[in-house]
Amino acid sequence: MGVKTPNHTLSPARCPLSLEDVDLFAAGAQEHWYESYPILHSEAPVQILHGEGPDGESDAFVLTKYEDIETVVKDADRFVPLMSLLVNDLQRLADQGIKPPRDPANFNIALESVRTLRPTDELWRAHRQELTDPWVGPGAKRHTEMITQVVDSLIDKWINNHNAQAMGKVEFIAEFARPLPQLVMAKILGFPEEDVPKLQQWGTAQVKQFVYGKGHFNVLSEKEATEQAQQLQGFSEYVEQQVNKKRQHPEDDMISALTQTTYQALGRKLTFDEINGIVYFMVLGGLETTQYALDQQAQLLCEQPQLFKDLRKNPEKIRVFTEEAMRLRAPTQGLSTRITTQVETFQGVTIPKGSILHLRFGAGNVDPDQYDCPYELNLERKAIGNHLTFSQGPRTCPGAGISRLEQQIAWSRLLKRLSALKYAKGNTFLHQPGIMLGTLELNLEFKKA
Repeated sequence: MGVKTPNHTLSPARCPLSLEDVDLFAAGAQEHWYESYPILHSEAPVQILHGEGPDGESDAFVLTKYEDIETVVKDADRFVPLMSLLVNDLQRLADQGIKPPRDPANFNIALESVRTLRPTDELWRAHRQELTDPWVGPGAKRHTEMITQVVDSLIDKWINNHNAQAMGKVEFIAEFARPLPQLVMAKILGFPEEDVPKLQQWGTAQVKQFVYGKGHFNVLSEKEATEQAQQLQGFSEYVEQQVNKKRQHPEDDMISALTQTTYQALGRKLTFDEINGIVYFMVLGGLETTQYALDQQAQLLCEQPQLFKDLRKNPEKIRVFTEEAMRLRAPTQGLSTRITTQVETFQGVTIPKGSILHLRFGAGNVDPDQYDCPYELNLERKAIGNHLTFSQGPRTCPGAGISRLEQQIAWSRLLKRLSALKYAKGNTFLHQPGIMLGTLELNLEFKKA
């Protein structure tokens, strides 16, 4: 029988026993994050990263308490998003009549769309309400039938690969958790299904810095950045082809809608660069995190067989399960996304004006001052949706709706079609490098219902 065993000996980082041992960004630290968080909560709820500020001399600060992170994400004026500063740089160029070059990695184009479409909280809200909410926000329910079909088609590919006397086997990530959001996002955007392998490659390239980047800024080496640009070569051209096709022959998909809509907040049609920027962010945020959420949820069910049985009997609790699982094991553990506009004090630590804040969502989600028994999955927990996994406030992840829907439909179908799920032998449970909680491989055994 496969069981989950500690993989600490496989990690180059040592398991932290004291505050001196805690380094959230060291090679192999992913294997010890959840041993680090209790130490930080009790001894250094604001951890100082000496000399890791934007100028290489000032300090950066890691926030791990729920209340501190909540304060920051709900006030974009007091704690300015880094993206806003980059947008301001673009605006200064635009004021001088200079248009940024089309970089091969498409990042300038993505930023340009932010500059013109959502530079303020008011326009951010309008951007969501008019352009993304109907497709990946509250309006995501329109995709229920399509997502159900995708889920069942993926299950169909492996559910019959065994006889009645033996347990079936599936590599859950490659055969389910990864392709599900890829196929769903392709259908929402309007990409042909045969182009999904391209979407997969581009999505992997887009998140490269969050996987291989070093330190809390996720900095790629020059070689890695060049490789990323090469991998993304052709993405913009591909999207332009799709946009031109949809302008002439619109269909029931997001890109078609973006080509036809008049953006009421600005009173005009969208430019290609603006559409391209929206598509860039949809691919960037719509693939990886859902994959990691499904991966961790499968592990929680393997670790708690009774939970699997309870959810099969009470499918109405699946939504609570997915929310608790995202709280307990956040797909994106943290990001350095905000800068202080004045001197601040958190947990008795004075933070200078202009300091970078690394918001550790994964730690805030298991803060004992916010959640009773924070490391337990509790289906009776109140206010289940108040976790930090999708952030909070005006800059909440616009794709939260579609991700939640995918997860809930996935488990409603898996729990209906499988009568047992457990770890297969041979799992190392090692995670990918970077800032996201992504298991490299997950071999499971199952029994068909």
